[in-house]
This record gives sequence, C-alpha cells and structure tokens, in this order.
Amino acid sequence: MAPPSAAVAVALLVGGILLLFAGYSPLKAYAVMWTGAFGSLNNLAETLLKSTPLILIGSGLAVAFRSGIWNIGAEGQLYAGAVAATLAGIVFTGLPAFLLVPLVLMAGMLSGAIWGGLAGFLKVRFGASEIVTTIMLNFLAIIATSYLVTGPMIEAVGKFPQTAQIADAARLPRILLPTRLHVGFLLSLGVAVATYLLLFKSSRGYALRTVGISPDAARYAGINVGAGLLAAMAISGGVAGLAGAVEVTGLTFRLYQEISPGYGFDGIAVALLANNNPIGVIFTGILFGALRSGSEVMQMNAQVPSVLVSVIQGVVLLSAAALGVFRITQTNNQEE
Repeated sequence: MAPPSAAVAVALLVGGILLLFAGYSPLKAYAVMWTGAFGSLNNLAETLLKSTPLILIGSGLAVAFRSGIWNIGAEGQLYAGAVAATLAGIVFTGLPAFLLVPLVLMAGMLSGAIWGGLAGFLKVRFGASEIVTTIMLNFLAIIATSYLVTGPMIEAVGKFPQTAQIADAARLPRILLPTRLHVGFLLSLGVAVATYLLLFKSSRGYALRTVGISPDAARYAGINVGAGLLAAMAISGGVAGLAGAVEVTGLTFRLYQEISPGYGFDGIAVALLANNNPIGVIFTGILFGALRSGSEVMQMNAQVPSVLVSVIQGVVLLSAAALGVFRITQTNNQEE
C-alpha cells in the first residue's frame, strides 16, 4: 500500500513540471516554500496555526468516514461554529475567562454538531444523500454568515462586513510568544487523541466502524445503524464547529464574511491521506498547514503567480484525496 508521502511526492513532481514549463525554477520555488513553512520560529508558528483547524476537522471527518457516511459539509459546520462562538463571545462579556472560554468553545461545538446532525437526520429519516445535503448546507451556512456580518451582527461603525470583537476574556492564550500560536493547537492535538480513543479503544467506536464496514452485519449484531450514523455526523460536525470557534477565539477575534479559506474542504484530504486515523491526521494536518503557509511565501518571494500556486495546491489535494480513497477501499476489502 502506497504511503502518504507518495501522494505528496507525486503532487510536488507534477507541480515542479508545471513550474518548469511556466519558466520558474522548481528547486528555488520549493526551497522558498520550505523556508516559508519552517525557516524561522514565526514561520513554524504560522504553519502550526494553519494546521490547527485542519487537525480538528480531519479528526472529526475520520469519525464520519470510518462510520461509512461522507460528510462533505465540514466547511459549513465550521461557519456554524464560528457564528455561535462569536455571538457567545460578544453577549457574555461579564464572565471571567475560565468560564467564558469553555462556554464560547462549547457554543461553537454545539452549533457545528446541530449543523452536521441535520444532514445525519435527513440521511436516517428520509434516506437523503449526505453528500448532497452537506454540500447544500455548506452554501446555506456561508450565505447566512454573509447576511449576518452585513446586517444583524455587523460592527457598530458598520464600515466593513464583520462583527464587533469578542470579549478579551473569551480569547485563547498564546503559547509561543512573540508568535501568534495559541493554545488551540494543543487543543487540536487533544481532540485528535480523543477521537482516536473513541474510534479504536471503545465499544462505541467499534460499533461505528462496524456500521461503516457493513451496515447489514451491524444490524445483525444488534447495532442501531441509524443512531450510529446520526452520532457520527454530530461528532464530526461538532469538531468542525469547534474548529470555527478556535479560529474566532484564537486568531481573528471576530467573525468575517469569509473566515475560512477552505479548511473544511482541505480537511477531507487530510483525513483521507491519514487513512481516517486521527493520530495520522496530526501529521497530515501539519503537512497541509506547511503547504498552505509555504505556498504563500513562495508566491511572495519566488514571484510565482497566485494562479499557479493555487494549481499546485489543487494537485496536492487531488493526489491526497485519490490516495486516500484508494487506501480506504483497500482497507475495507481486507476487513471484509
């Protein structure tokens, strides 16, 4: 079975060929990318910042994918979590930090769980395709966020499509001063470990994985398949919502019209490349965070056009997703 590094190697090879044909030096461009991701303490911190939501989302998606349900709606669930967290951080300003921070994070997590659970309910109750419903819910969440930040939740001055800042007590503390890295990164590692223990070290996780491998066998064993699918979507959506809350409380401190640059979609490739193992998600999440951070520096310092940078990132995502699907198919065939 091909290792995850093979997907990245293929993608970088294809990207290098594209750079060469466009008149750029692949070695120089990739050297700048590496430096941009890991070349200094600040660059490393920025890489880990971009990795944080990817690790969270990838861990949650691993639960859904292992349960046999395709949650394509992590982007919308992230937005739902960000909206709820921002609202809680603005409204409950009188609480101390040790109460307000958990409250804001829980609000984001609950909102994401409801958003994900809605698709799960439609799947279980009406047989609606979760792929279709989660994609539709993505658009609904993004459009609703745009409406809120330009209308009911717009900041008092009303000049930009954004909310007021959340209370200081609602913000996550930084852990690597003077960089922007915050405690949310450590939280993402804890969530990855927790989802791993849930999936592979608990009876509930065994039931979820059985549902994913063979729903008929799960029913024969007395497992409630519908409840399992609903739980998987709620957990997956809740962790994505937590990612949105962490972005608000740790980095932006307010809600923007486009608060996510596509973390929900990148998280799919992160989970698939890790073979839906939350511990593996930690490493693939950091890998994709490095690609995002390094690509931005490559665009600025190597003068590579943004369109070409986007193409290279797309090739990496496509390669990772293709390998991830192949690995899942192989694993399921072996388990059957």
